[in-house]
Amino acid sequence: MGATQQVEEREMERRTEEEREENWRKLPEEKRMEDLEKGEKVGVLPEQVMERDIKTTNNEGDLHVSMLHRLNPTNPLRIILNGGARVATPSPQPSSGGPSGHHHHQHRQPPAPLSVSTPQQPAVINLNSKAYTDKVSLFLFVLHLVLAVGLVCFLVFKGIQGLLYASDSIKRKEKRLLQYFLPQVEVASLLSISLAFAWQKAVRLWPKFMVHFILWCSFAMSLSAGILLVCFQMPATEGVGVCFLVFAIGNGLYACWVSQRIGFCSKVFIKSLEPVCKIRDLNQPTYWMLGAGFLWMSFWILSVIGALNFYFPPLTIIVLVLSLLWTAEVMRNVANITVSRAITLYYLRGMESNTRYCLQRALTRNLGSASLGSLFVPTIEALRILARGLNLLEGEDEFMFSCAHCCLHVMNSIFRRGNSWAFVQIGSYGKDFVRASQDTWKLFEMTDMVQIVDSDITSSICFLTGVCSGCICVIVIASWTFTVHRGFTATISLLSFIVGYLMTRIAMALPHACVSCYYVCYAENPSNRLFDDTIKDRQALLKSNRDVVMTPRMPRRSRT
Repeated sequence: MGATQQVEEREMERRTEEEREENWRKLPEEKRMEDLEKGEKVGVLPEQVMERDIKTTNNEGDLHVSMLHRLNPTNPLRIILNGGARVATPSPQPSSGGPSGHHHHQHRQPPAPLSVSTPQQPAVINLNSKAYTDKVSLFLFVLHLVLAVGLVCFLVFKGIQGLLYASDSIKRKEKRLLQYFLPQVEVASLLSISLAFAWQKAVRLWPKFMVHFILWCSFAMSLSAGILLVCFQMPATEGVGVCFLVFAIGNGLYACWVSQRIGFCSKVFIKSLEPVCKIRDLNQPTYWMLGAGFLWMSFWILSVIGALNFYFPPLTIIVLVLSLLWTAEVMRNVANITVSRAITLYYLRGMESNTRYCLQRALTRNLGSASLGSLFVPTIEALRILARGLNLLEGEDEFMFSCAHCCLHVMNSIFRRGNSWAFVQIGSYGKDFVRASQDTWKLFEMTDMVQIVDSDITSSICFLTGVCSGCICVIVIASWTFTVHRGFTATISLLSFIVGYLMTRIAMALPHACVSCYYVCYAENPSNRLFDDTIKDRQALLKSNRDVVMTPRMPRRSRT
């Protein structure tokens, strides 16, 4: 009786399965693709989505396993069960023979299903998570945005009021600002957005050449801007010019130091940018962010003019600049998260996603994580670079360098809980910022990629691209301002640099996100056919000590 009942149950399950598959095939193609894209059919590298219910009876009871995916030829068929992965195998057919020659009736028990263990996989994660991430930071950013818009509008109103109804001295000051201050900064905005489009297009077309070019062009531009400002022979411009000269020296030393990493960085750029031409409208979210950033900066510049006639102008302008920096950084990371989701779905699903839907998620459900990451990642990375620099020095003061080692250890611990690699899993899985940072770093540790990603210079290339645009804006705008109104030269130079830097950083979110997705998706599934042997060859090279990466990651032991 037991064997007959099992046969009937399996026959009913087979019919139910066929009906479900037939109903799903009858859905329109657009509906099926929409379900796949929004993550309602969860799987890894799917070509099609299948739903099965496998029920096996044994001595301990019924085991119910639900499988919602079928892998493509790059991976075997796996069922996620209690955090692990097993290969599904059909249950053995019951014997049709009669009972054996015993005096009492025996129930034959079917053997337990065979299973082949595979590396542990995380539990099924919904790629269409509807939860809002980092709600506290989301609330703080929205509150800041409301206050910033209110302050900017109020300062613009004060500027117009002073121009129309103030005393003659204030009116003359307002007219002088409009004549000799506003045109230069607005031109800097136009120049910066033009440079932003040009840099991104050039990196996409000639990635190998642009890595070398950006390293040395930023050095030349910052050196030229510094020399120009010093030659103006005014205290304010000389101070700003010295800062540019110091940065140029550091930039040149860095370009020489990372010369051995340029070849691998170029290969990763070339390989990671391949999905850009295969996903339609992938650039569209970045263009939207650039447009929004340009409009906001243009309006923001008017508020700076109003702040010059308000109480405590220096403090007011500092507050406006800090607000602009956070807002522009959030715009950049929104574009980063949007592109990361689209590229991740391409690598892990082999499908083209809807970039508008990805942008909608980034602006709503993932905005809190983008705000939190924008606030802390630049600070964490800057302090970590400083700690690394101190550990590269040698000296006789053991106490000083033991403190430097301790600081590096602390910054490495903080970096594991807050890094720019987190934006990939924020966009794809909807995780909180800290959890995404920790999970991503664990993936790198499990796949022995820490040394590779820790020495990656992609973020430095994107940063230096923004510096290069800012310096070009300084050279053009400072020269113009010095000929018409020397007193505004230093102030306008700083504003034009900030505007040029921020606009280019937003545009470079696309290549930065592509490289980040390449590393993170490889760590999730190294056997994916979309990846070549670039990372494997690099790992073998580092293990054989044929290539040494001179980047301190952990404190060294003190000398005795």
